[in-house]
Amino acid sequence: MILVWIVLFLSVNLTECVPEKPKRSTLNQLTRTLLRKYDCGVRPVHNWTSSTTVYIDLILQSVLDVDGKTQSITTSIWYRQIWRDEFLVWDPEDFDGITELSLSSDAIWVPDIIVTEFVEEGKSPPIPYVYVNSSGSVRNYRPIQAVLACSLEMYAFPFDKQNCSLTFRSWLHSVKEIDLALWRSAEAIAGDKREFMNDGEWELLSVPSQYWQIRQDDADYAQIQFNLLIRRRPLLYVVGLLIPSIFLMLVDVVSFYLPLNSGTRIAFKISILLGYTVFRVNLTDELPATALRTPLIGVFFVVCMAMLMLSLIKSILVVKLLHHSEKEVKQMSLSACLLDRSLEEDLLSLNDVPDPPSGLEWLLQELVSLRMAFSQEDSESSAQAEWLSLCLRLDRLLFRFYLLVLAVYTGTLLLLWARWSFT
Repeated sequence: MILVWIVLFLSVNLTECVPEKPKRSTLNQLTRTLLRKYDCGVRPVHNWTSSTTVYIDLILQSVLDVDGKTQSITTSIWYRQIWRDEFLVWDPEDFDGITELSLSSDAIWVPDIIVTEFVEEGKSPPIPYVYVNSSGSVRNYRPIQAVLACSLEMYAFPFDKQNCSLTFRSWLHSVKEIDLALWRSAEAIAGDKREFMNDGEWELLSVPSQYWQIRQDDADYAQIQFNLLIRRRPLLYVVGLLIPSIFLMLVDVVSFYLPLNSGTRIAFKISILLGYTVFRVNLTDELPATALRTPLIGVFFVVCMAMLMLSLIKSILVVKLLHHSEKEVKQMSLSACLLDRSLEEDLLSLNDVPDPPSGLEWLLQELVSLRMAFSQEDSESSAQAEWLSLCLRLDRLLFRFYLLVLAVYTGTLLLLWARWSFT
């Protein structure tokens, strides 16, 4: 009897020394219960003929880069997928009132929704979990930095607008298996600018969306397309590119008021052309690079340089006409020709005079020489004055033609930019 009591006493002490095995938490039990017989490769429906509707929502956060050369745009978006998994349903009363939990996205079925415009997926933080509630609703929220192929229209740069699309669709499942729908209304998505970083170069106009089905391989596939309508803020380029070019063109126009015979006009215009060339070379990286169509601002710079060259050529032509040789001036001056004829008649009449005495003959010859010299100087001065007046009139005529061409060019450019901005 004593031995029995000793055995009981020892067994009780040993039982008290052995630690009790901890119970699994309710959350752990729920996770094990849900995933015990779950197959992530099977679409989560009890009736295979019913389709799984995936609700999609999108919020544009920022536009990081727009590359006209590669026709791509880099965006940062917040993307949300919601669908119902009929195999992930439980009664919250059986699990301490738990109504939702997070599960690994690798452990459950996830729809194969892709963006058809993806060029590459940028540096997006990995989100390995999804949220599931007791009714089987699965929420997959994640930020995406996406590089999208987009047909960019750079013609009106820097007053351009862009329309880039994100088209979501299932890659393998037809609409009979996976259908798509908007989680919010199209109007709410289009006007949602709460999260957009509106202090950058691009301004978000709206994000319209539409749903349709396409036919491929004898099956219909559901698609939802979001159009990102953005507009560039042109202030940076107007201040850095357009205004300096306009200032240089105004200085070139003012240079026409320099005296034509001063010799400084051509040097001044060459300096303006050289400065404009340096300005263009330094700002080459600021202009968009396109492979098919030249932007309007590129045409603007080329025509500005052509106008500067035209102004320089016009000044060179007028100065060349102004500095003809005296012989050419005489040949082109009617008064000079008449003066030459009168001088020849005087010489002939002088030869017909009888020979005076030797002293008087010498004095008479000197007087005639002085008269001819003064007459020739007066004729040359008169011819040069008339030629200078003619060159000045030609200079004013070419200047007015230059202003007309410049005004027509400026008006056409402004009309093109305005037309593109308001379309």
